[in-house]
Order: sequence, then C-alpha cells, then structure tokens
Amino acid sequence: MSRHIGLIGYPLRHSISSYFQQAALDYYGLDIRYEAWEASPSQLKDTVNSLRKHQNVGANVTTPYKETVLTLLDEIDGLASSIGAVNTIVKRDNKLLGFNTDAYGFIEALDKNAHFDPEGKRVAILGAGGAGRAVSFALMQRKVASLAITDGIFERASTLAASLVKYIKGASPSPAGLKTEVTAFQWQSFNSVETLEGCDLVVHCTTIGMKHSSQEGQSPLSLDVIPKGILIYDLVYNPWPTPLLQLAQKAGANILGGLPMLVYQGAASFKLWTGLEAPVDIMFSKANEILTGGKG
Repeated sequence: MSRHIGLIGYPLRHSISSYFQQAALDYYGLDIRYEAWEASPSQLKDTVNSLRKHQNVGANVTTPYKETVLTLLDEIDGLASSIGAVNTIVKRDNKLLGFNTDAYGFIEALDKNAHFDPEGKRVAILGAGGAGRAVSFALMQRKVASLAITDGIFERASTLAASLVKYIKGASPSPAGLKTEVTAFQWQSFNSVETLEGCDLVVHCTTIGMKHSSQEGQSPLSLDVIPKGILIYDLVYNPWPTPLLQLAQKAGANILGGLPMLVYQGAASFKLWTGLEAPVDIMFSKANEILTGGKG
C-alpha cells in the first residue's frame, strides 16, 4: 500500500511543492505520494487528525495554518515552539510531532543564493505570520543589529516583537550574545520614503503578489520607497519574478525570490519524514521546470 505525505493549507493553487517533493521521493524509489490537501478552516482539525491513519507519514503546513496547527499536535520541537509556528508534521509512534524548517530554509537561501551575511545588519520584516515569525527568529540568531517588524494587523507585529524581546532577555547572558534591537511599526509607514532609509535587508513574508491570491499582481512596496542597493527578499515564489521584485530591480535594489527557501525547507522536511538526505539538485531542477513551464 502506498503511503502519503500531504501539504495542508488554504488555498493551494499556487503551490509547486508536490512536484519537487515527488521528484525527491521517486529518486529513492519510495512508494510515497506527496499530495495537496487543501483544507478550509473548518476542515483543518479533521485534516490534521487524518495524519494518524496508518498510510500517512506526515505533512507540510503552509499559509494560513502555521501558527494555528500547534494546538492540534502531540508534541512541538523546541525550535518550532520558540518560533511559535510549525511547517512540518512528522508521525512517529502514532504521535504527531511539529517542526519548523522555514528558519533553516530562509538562512540557507540567504547564505547560498544571496551571499548575504546578516550579522550586524538592519532588517525590516513585512508580515508577522508563521513565515515572519520563522524569519525573525532566524535573523535574531544570526545577530542582526535590528529587526523592525510590521503587519497589516499591527497587533500581530507588536506581539511578535514582544515575544522576540522576551526571548532575548531569557537567553541573556548567553554564548550567542543576542543583542538585536526589536521594534514594531505601522504598515502605513511605507507611505514615507524615510521608512527604509539605512536598512540593509527587507524580507516580505505575506502573500501579497502571490499567484492565484486575492492580491495577485500587487506589491507591498511602491517603487519610490525602495532604496537603491538594498536587498529585497520576497518569500513569494510564484510568479517569478513577483511584482515586488520587478519594482526592486527598477529601483536598483538587489533581489532574492522565495524559491530557494521553499526548496531548502522542503529538503529539511524530506529528511525528517524519510531519514534520507534530500536530493536538493533534483528538487531545484523540478521546481524551476514547473515555475518556468507555467504550472503550479
């Protein structure tokens, strides 16, 4: 009997994860199918509980459930607990365990694809949901000088900022020497050109501009507020390039799309499910093929 791994989110029309994850599973000849399990909010609990069925191995979790899924699991890994978001579920001994591979995937892409060292840099985070939480935590661990966080719902940004400050205080004194200055600011501040002055990196962690979303074709930033020479990192990977990255290029900024992070986090999830090293090159090849082929 074939076993199954699911992708849980809503909606899922934009996703290409099933293509490159299946390519990785097929590379090892595993009788496992990776499937999209689109679940409305009312279906989430039943969808997660279905992972307990014998044939199911685990799942990825994507927007908008990376935070809400925590209460539906039996155990949460320490990193995922600190971040407050889960993007990978693994079934072990009929228990559902939650992990976060987004933080790893984000930093891998920043290091290997953008060749950007975040230590001592000033960073703005757009979006304080599950992805924004993972990104903020990862950057704090890499000793950025400052994190300025915003969200369309200001309370989410301020809550995330407060939890990061609490973590820093709890970790000090520590060998990591966490000293990041963390603040929250209003989304409307982007009407001002001065908002991003002196910033080295902007990370976009919302679904604005995502294919098949209600905000497809839109950008969270206008051309005139993007500083020249800054790195704009858009976690949205479909379409390529996103509206934000197109504007960033026009502004003379450096850009990084979300595909490398997607593949790296997916590779880490693959290892958690199978115990095998992910064939990252094959995963990248299939992901690029699907994006450029117009699928997903």
